[in-house]
Amino acid sequence: MAEKVRLSLQLAPELDRMLEKIVTETGSTKTEVFRQALALMKVAHDAKRQGQHIGLVADRSRLDTEIIGLL
Repeated sequence: MAEKVRLSLQLAPELDRMLEKIVTETGSTKTEVFRQALALMKVAHDAKRQGQHIGLVADRSRLDTEIIGLL
């Protein structure tokens, strides 16, 4: 197993409530939520470097919401 790094961080109460809600709704752990968030951030970062955009769609033929300002 690869060596792991332990991190400690402080969150505003609002962010902690948001995190707890995601953990509860997904049945996940805080650690896994952070891992997934970091993976999503990497996708957004790589896309931006390649001139691409991240967005949300209900219908694949139409962009509903473009996510900007991530990086």
